[in-house]
Amino acid sequence: MRSRGDKKALLNSRHMLVRGTNWIGDVIMSLPAISAVKGTCPDIRITVLAKPWVADLYRICPDVDEVIIFRSPGVHDGLMGKWRLAMDLNSRGFDAALLLQNAIEAAIITGLAGIPIRAGYRTDGRGMLLTHPVTVRRGGKTVHQTRYYLEMVKACGFDCDPGEPSIKPDETSLEKSSSLLKKHGISEHDLLVGMAPGAAYGPAKMWYPERYAAVADRLVERFACRILLFGSSGDRKQAEIVEAHADHSLLNVTGSTSLSEAVALMSRCRLFISNDSGLMHVAGALGIPLVAIFGSTNPTTTSPVGTHSVVIYKHVECSPCLAKTCPKDFRCMDLIRIEEVYRQAETMLREELQGK
Repeated sequence: MRSRGDKKALLNSRHMLVRGTNWIGDVIMSLPAISAVKGTCPDIRITVLAKPWVADLYRICPDVDEVIIFRSPGVHDGLMGKWRLAMDLNSRGFDAALLLQNAIEAAIITGLAGIPIRAGYRTDGRGMLLTHPVTVRRGGKTVHQTRYYLEMVKACGFDCDPGEPSIKPDETSLEKSSSLLKKHGISEHDLLVGMAPGAAYGPAKMWYPERYAAVADRLVERFACRILLFGSSGDRKQAEIVEAHADHSLLNVTGSTSLSEAVALMSRCRLFISNDSGLMHVAGALGIPLVAIFGSTNPTTTSPVGTHSVVIYKHVECSPCLAKTCPKDFRCMDLIRIEEVYRQAETMLREELQGK
């Protein structure tokens, strides 16, 4: 990849605005890029401009110093809203902007803000608005997304090896998670297993809820664990179907916690089972043993981060189709059986409890 501008100017910046990505999974996969910037320039101050629904993740990232909320929808809607945001950014004295988001809007806003150095991928027709445009290399969008973001910042001169992305919940959220568990009769010593049966992208990414229920029941019977169901308010229906099919009582917290509180609750789990979703990536970044179930999407580009993850994926002739709704017979998910997921989960949980 190539960057047109002088790399020294970027490397000498002291206060950088990072336009963050808009979705939970993308945020996790872009964290190594932010870590590479901080690792290369330890004294740089990094402020992230982020949408409200992902801001909590940036707040618990140790390489981020401040988060500014991009309220669109909200006060930053429309031309006047964007101008208002740009003037706010202008008043903060940024000397560089790194645009992890690929949209032209990010380049327009940082340009209006008068930020002198603007780096990012030459995508969405924004190349002329950037002082340091980076060309996506051939095949760049077929590599894992962590590498996609990393290659951009490395092209700009930030060449520190960041390692795997990791996050750690804040103490306030951990305290709230303890209170919530106590309210439901769950002690600090109970064995917790998390499940995320939903997915924001669409039903083609969702394994059958009744199969999640069957796996949950078998884990409860084998380990006497408590099962927690996670997700956003949009995943509530899917979680309720899991509850309805389960023989044992499950704790359903979908849509009832903030993202930071969900992260804190997830950090207490000793195993996590999930579709390809944002929470799958959160579990990976928390280092939780993870069983990730893939259907319509491609694990080559969006498999979970972390070293304790196993992907279950059936490569049928029409996959990965990336469709939101399966146009055929859903065979990519149908071929993933209860026994296969349970056996993988049982093995990982047993090894986790044995300290392996």
